[in-house]
Order: sequence, then C-alpha cells, then structure tokens
Amino acid sequence: MSNHDLHPYMIECAAEAARVARGVGAAQLDDRTHCPDWDVRAMVNHWVLYTSHGMEHRALRKQLSEELTARDFTADPDWAQSYAAQLDRAVAAWADPAVWEGEVDLGMAKMPADELASMIIKELAVHGWDVATATGQRYTVSDGAARLVLAVVEKHGELYRQYDGFADPVPVPDDAPVFDRALAASGRNPGQQAMGG
Repeated sequence: MSNHDLHPYMIECAAEAARVARGVGAAQLDDRTHCPDWDVRAMVNHWVLYTSHGMEHRALRKQLSEELTARDFTADPDWAQSYAAQLDRAVAAWADPAVWEGEVDLGMAKMPADELASMIIKELAVHGWDVATATGQRYTVSDGAARLVLAVVEKHGELYRQYDGFADPVPVPDDAPVFDRALAASGRNPGQQAMGG
C-alpha cells in the first residue's frame, strides 16, 4: 500500500487510541490485563512509547533515547492529553510523502518505511484494544483499517510470537468481523470482556 492508502488509517487509529487513553482512570492503572505479566500501567507505557514517540522517531529516522524507553508516562496525571498531542506530532511527521520512501534503520535490521508504518498502525489498534478491554472500553476501527491490521498480523505473526508479542491464534467463526479475526490471529480473544482489578 502507498502512503495515500496507509496514512488515513494511521490518522484513524491514532484518534481512536487517543480517545481510549482519555477513558483510562487513574485507579485502573494497577488493574490486570489479559497479558499475565502486564498491568494496565505497563501496557499503557508500552503503547505510549511505541505508538507515539516511536512512530515519530521512525519517521524522523531517529532512535528512541534511554530516557524515553525508561519513562513512566503514567506518572504524569495528564499523560493521556500528552499522548494525544504526541500522536498528533507523530501522524504529522508521516504526512510528508518523502518519509514513506526508502528504509528505516531499526538497529538490528532495516525495513521498508511503508511496511514499518503498517506495523505501527497494527500496534495502535491491537494495543489500543488491549487497553480498552482492560479498562471497560471498546476500540473500534473501520473495515479498511481492520483489513490492514489483519494483513499485518497474518504476515508477521510468527515473528511476533518468537518475541512473545503474540500468543497462539484463537479460533473464531469464518464470518467473524475482520477486526475480530485480526485480534484472534494475534492470540487475543475478541469476545473478552473488561478485566477489572
């Protein structure tokens, strides 16, 4: 897909991520999630780091600093507002067609910029769903964005599983909604209800 196809999905999924973030209550940050080793705080910090700061840094061809990777974003009471503002900056950085050309150096490997962007959109959506599910919310995407997320999950699923990013696929009906199929392929149960404390 070209940047003309992908950038609107980036905008859409970022806006939905910002909406979900605003719905996370301070008292929920210590609640558990469906990921056994992660509470909501850990999930949010991963989500904020890679889908906003990481997304901008990839566009600018910069590496994330140690200060950023170690930061507890949720220590700021206004973290959701800061996340939304950082998402805006990240999405704006990808608005430049030149950013989509060539490759991005990931340190250990290089990846075509458009392919990396599609993986970041997947992160916005899948981790957005993780946070939403853990905090009694819903994360919704258009059919087009859902199809993109499913394609990324199917293409890179085994790689994510090697690094414990995905669990084994969860069975869903063949006629399940596209986003449900993407979540299931990533090892998530799309019918899962809010976790609570």
